[in-house]
Amino acid sequence: MNENILELQDLSAWYSEGKDVLSGFSLQLRQHEVVGLIGLNGAGKTTFLRTLSGLHENFRCGSVLFNGRPVSFRDKGFKRSRYTVFAEDSSFQYFTFREYLSYVAAAYRKELPDVTELVQGFHFQDYTDTLLKGLSTGNKKKAFLITAFALQPELLLLDEPVNGLDFQSTEYLYQLIAGYKAHGTVLFSSHILESITLTASRVLVLEDGQIRRSFAGSAINAANIREALHDEAIL
Repeated sequence: MNENILELQDLSAWYSEGKDVLSGFSLQLRQHEVVGLIGLNGAGKTTFLRTLSGLHENFRCGSVLFNGRPVSFRDKGFKRSRYTVFAEDSSFQYFTFREYLSYVAAAYRKELPDVTELVQGFHFQDYTDTLLKGLSTGNKKKAFLITAFALQPELLLLDEPVNGLDFQSTEYLYQLIAGYKAHGTVLFSSHILESITLTASRVLVLEDGQIRRSFAGSAINAANIREALHDEAIL
């Protein structure tokens, strides 16, 4: 069996023709691992996650394999095997959380999951029947995170997942991410050192549109990450 869940070769993505944000970008994600993606602001982390999620149109890619099979980013089977939580998301504003969860479960062809534990863990009990448009930034993030972890997709993509969360919810999120290897693979971007050092089994450094360095095991520490980013100000 192929141990890689995702193999991506020679991806380029841009907003303006001739000004690539990603160029010659390649990576491999193994099954049942947690991977942190780091890079300075503007390095292309969100652009990559949007492209992988089928939401960015300006790209070209040499090849994409998912569980050893060629796919496109908008392939229906691939879409049902991944779920993305973005740093900011203003979609489905006139759905309540319960309505959104029901809609997504149906779209992913899954039974409506029991989210009682997740709702309690994120202290979201008072907001399950509130329109998403009426939620604070943090509570809106919780709604999408609860949905993500309830669905348990093979590939879970998180863009700056800690942003907007309170301390208790952040701690709970770290537990969920670290434990997700039992269900599938997580790829998350972050500029928060703690989120990387506490959860990631591998760290990829994005610079100049490509993965330039990687760390694993005991090499995942604050000193190495700061040095790789040439930035002593990283949190």
